Amino acid sequence: MVTGPFDHIWDCCCDHGLLGASLLSRKVGKTVHFVDIVEKLIDEVNAKLLRFYPHGAWQTHCLDVSLLPLEKYQGKQLIIIAGVGGDLMMDFVSALVKNHRAAELEFLLCPVYHQYALRQRLIELELGLIDEVLVEDNQRFYEILHLSVYGEALANVHPVGDKLWQANSEEEALRAQRYLHKTLAHYQRIEKGGKVDVREEIAAYSAVCLDNG
Repeated sequence: MVTGPFDHIWDCCCDHGLLGASLLSRKVGKTVHFVDIVEKLIDEVNAKLLRFYPHGAWQTHCLDVSLLPLEKYQGKQLIIIAGVGGDLMMDFVSALVKNHRAAELEFLLCPVYHQYALRQRLIELELGLIDEVLVEDNQRFYEILHLSVYGEALANVHPVGDKLWQANSEEEALRAQRYLHKTLAHYQRIEKGGKVDVREEIAAYSAVCLDNG
């Protein structure tokens, strides 16, 4: 989903830097930034980059994602945040949008859990939707959202997703069906627990109409 070109790509919570390294190899960004709050991880990533990409355009940063120094860089910037919970992702995106609203920013988000709450926050922040896809890997489902801070002609973020449920093949239709069933079952279990009110979520997902093309 990263087609570029971007002046700066930020691989946030980069862990071992595999995603950023693949983007370096593809040369879709002029500079790839590797970000993680764990100093040991960043030291390891830095050593690998010096070894395998000694002449590549990259930088490493050991800091909180919400504190990215985007104002120091010019041009079109893509911020990738994957592998963290939607609750933490909400905090990151909210801070970055608030502090850099005038910047030419795009986000590529892949939350683990709390997708519904994250979508509500994205709607509040008035981010435009470029694309969204549903991915299944190792029996786990992931929603990936490509968003933009600018661009008035973009689609609105849907509370439970829109394009996720539009299948172009039988495989995609079955995947969407499995994900919808699993998501509803998750909220129904929470409802039975009686501690959290999830009637809104259950109603929203129950209203999803699968489009098999």
